[in-house]
Order: sequence, then C-alpha cells, then structure tokens
Amino acid sequence: MKRGTTLFLKIAVILMGIPVLALCLFLLPQIANEANEAAKRGADVAFVVYGILMVMYVSAIPFYIALYQAFKLLSYIDKNKAFSKLSVRALKNIRNCAIIISGLYAVALPFVFIMAQVDDAPGLALVGMVPIFASMVIAVFSAVLQRLLKEAIDIKSENEFVV
Repeated sequence: MKRGTTLFLKIAVILMGIPVLALCLFLLPQIANEANEAAKRGADVAFVVYGILMVMYVSAIPFYIALYQAFKLLSYIDKNKAFSKLSVRALKNIRNCAIIISGLYAVALPFVFIMAQVDDAPGLALVGMVPIFASMVIAVFSAVLQRLLKEAIDIKSENEFVV
C-alpha cells in the first residue's frame, strides 16, 4: 500500500480522537457542573447524569487505546509487516476495546432510559443505543479481519515451508 494512503488514514485516526478529547475536556465538565447545580436544588435526576458522565469518561480510555492500536496497525502496514502476528494482536486489541465500550454503554442504558422518561423524550433511548451498536459493528469487523489475517499468515507460512 502506498505511504500516502496510510498517512491519510493516520491523520483520520488523529482527527477522530480530537472531538472526543474536546468533549471530555470542555462539554462533559460543563454538564457535570449543571448536574451539580441541579443536585443542590434537590433534583434526583442529577445522580443519573453523573452515572452517564462516568460511563462516558471511562469509555474514553478504551477508545483511545483502540485508536492507538489502529495507528500501530497502520505503521505495520507502512513497514510491510501487515501480515504479521503484531497486526493480528492489534486487531484483537481493537476488538476487545470495542467490546468494552459496548458493554459500558449497555450499563449506562438504564440511566438513559430514566433520563428519557423524565424529559419525555423517547428518541433519547434510541440515541443511547447508537454507541452500543456502533462499537459492536467495529468489534465484529475487527474480529473478521483478525481471523482473515490469521488465516493469510498461516497460508503464507505453509507456502514458505513448501518452497
């Protein structure tokens, strides 16, 4: 693969991380402050918001681990090590991170349902399911790629023994 293509993908990986970092640094603390003010006024919903915010902050950790693994995978492709056990391991780590993210948001889903009932916004429940399904799609996709890559490596090693 040409280096320009992987460079574009590396830039895309970095650009994917910037909005999440901005969200964690600017928007989520502002929401936490507003929930704190609501808790001082006696609103019980504030503690539901704290639960959702905690899941969002914790899910940023596996998200950035997955982005780092994707960056490493692109580096392996640049170094012509795409068909190596390192690439398989990177895909496995991406899959595991996606499963963790999906699990975290599945834990947060009851909190989202409570918020949807309080705000009388049934669409909020559907929006709460989006991260679960998106991360599961990524997990399945990386698992399929991992299996295909592992089979390709096995075929490659068998061919090297034959020759």
